[in-house]
Amino acid sequence: MADPLALLLAALGGYLLGAVPFGLVLTRLAGLGDIRAIGSGNIGATNVLRTGRKDLALATLLLDSGKGAIAALGAQALAGWSGAGWGTVAPAVPVVAGVAAVVGHNYPVWLLFRGGKGVATTLGVILATAWPVGLLACLTWLTMAVLFRYSSLAALTALSVAPALALALAERPHAAGFAVLGLLAWWRHRDNVRRLVNGTESRIGQAAKPASAAAAPPPDSDGGSDEEAR
Repeated sequence: MADPLALLLAALGGYLLGAVPFGLVLTRLAGLGDIRAIGSGNIGATNVLRTGRKDLALATLLLDSGKGAIAALGAQALAGWSGAGWGTVAPAVPVVAGVAAVVGHNYPVWLLFRGGKGVATTLGVILATAWPVGLLACLTWLTMAVLFRYSSLAALTALSVAPALALALAERPHAAGFAVLGLLAWWRHRDNVRRLVNGTESRIGQAAKPASAAAAPPPDSDGGSDEEAR
């Protein structure tokens, strides 16, 4: 059993790290204004790509993934340093930190809880806590993205298979945590699912449109005329 205090600290630290809005920070530093004013209004790499800056989109993807991985590995390292030992830290500790990081990305306190959809951060968490599952999930995402060109479909497929893979390749806390992340992803992509069903979902790389009041919902909603999945 994990120490309740360790779980609490892992959750708090993971949330605060996950809440750093790298997509928004990078686009503002690059002089592109507020990323929330274009496309879906979200702060993830897919929406950053719609600015036409592939370098910024890649940097956002790596940083968003990295903060999930660092949250999980940092929690495990700190728990081990406190005396439990790296190999004896309960797997729930890094998993809880990782889940909290995704929640922080999706609902960052700094942006009035209006964030992204957490796919890159989730994949970072999975890679850090159960790398075989993470590699297979990334391969699933890449395959679906290449075949269908829908970021939302690729993300939901990858995160849906992760809990089952974890049951075979990791431990129960991993499977439980990945299931929570999968459900959260489905919730954040609920409008994308409706557009996929209706055939109106946009494809990866589609040019950005202003997220005006008439053409798109406010940035705290999950709507918009694209498949933002980060």
